[in-house]
Amino acid sequence: MGCSGCTCNGIRFNEDNTVRRITENGHKLPANNWLQDYEQLDIEKDLCEVRFKSTRKGFFIKDQDLSLKSGDIVAVEALYGHDIGTVTLTGKLAWLQMRKKKSDQGFGNLWKIYRRATANDLKQYREAIKLEKPVLISARKIIKKLGLEMKLGDVEYQGDKKKAIFYYIADDRVDFRELIKLLAAEFGIRVEMKQIGARQEAGRIGGIGSCGRELCCSSWKTDLHSVSLNVAKIQDLPANAQKLAGQCGKLKCCLMYELDTYLEAREEIPNTLLELETEKGTAYHRRTDLLNRIMYYSYDDALAEDLIPVPVEKVKEVINLNKRGIRVELTAYISTVKRPEESIRYFTEAESITRFDSMHKNKKKNRGRKRL
Repeated sequence: MGCSGCTCNGIRFNEDNTVRRITENGHKLPANNWLQDYEQLDIEKDLCEVRFKSTRKGFFIKDQDLSLKSGDIVAVEALYGHDIGTVTLTGKLAWLQMRKKKSDQGFGNLWKIYRRATANDLKQYREAIKLEKPVLISARKIIKKLGLEMKLGDVEYQGDKKKAIFYYIADDRVDFRELIKLLAAEFGIRVEMKQIGARQEAGRIGGIGSCGRELCCSSWKTDLHSVSLNVAKIQDLPANAQKLAGQCGKLKCCLMYELDTYLEAREEIPNTLLELETEKGTAYHRRTDLLNRIMYYSYDDALAEDLIPVPVEKVKEVINLNKRGIRVELTAYISTVKRPEESIRYFTEAESITRFDSMHKNKKKNRGRKRL
């Protein structure tokens, strides 16, 4: 089938080499220009954000006579020759996006958009896309032959086939001067080596996450930040590497989505004098359910057994009473919220690998009886 009908570099081709506009859901890193109907400055009207293969984007200036909108395929200026990309944002929103990314290009240093891509541009671009996979395989063989400690993840050809970007991952600094010479001689192109991280590689390659949806880094998320294990601890998530790690092997980006909510909830939780003096003795703090605002206590200093759930407001009340030297009966403040051990038992049963075995055995027995 070749590249016919594929969505390489965000462009879908028909059999006759024409371009079909793909829907927003088909885009990698889609964007919606929600400011397109607002009045804009003249210099902002000429600014465009253009997306190339996978997650690579750049900002360009167009001529005033050239009218563009999101989804248009354009030929843009490059260091050597020209490149082909898809317009994702125009005008004010493109300017705000450039400020957000703290681009130091400035309007005077931006490269230009030459024109809308012609049929000849698209034909040449399609040929460039077809070269990427075989070049990737051949380049990996050359790297293995040279014994370089690096992993080549992706190859992106420029629209005019004069240059290619080789994306790689490496733990240490790699001397690839000899590699560049061999690649340039082998494929007859200009070579650019670009080091990326595991998150960037996952965004370029794409995939399906444990949630069953396309990876955030390849579908919409443009800013990839490092995620620490402390983020999981704040949200009281179990320290399970398999559950917390994404397709890239790093902690999931989605761990950051609810972090602000948990941090706001922690501000209302007392962080001193957490040991409560009661009529039965000292109650020791074990854990806190931030969203339900429940703090769990135990009378055993060594083991977290027979946990007593107490609302945060009641804990503050008991702390104030303890400051005045008053001991209380903690059972009078117990919450009706389900205790954590019940939830843990439920999730353990729900995640059991063999939880459906008995169901399948019963179905097989019933089928056998029907046949008899």
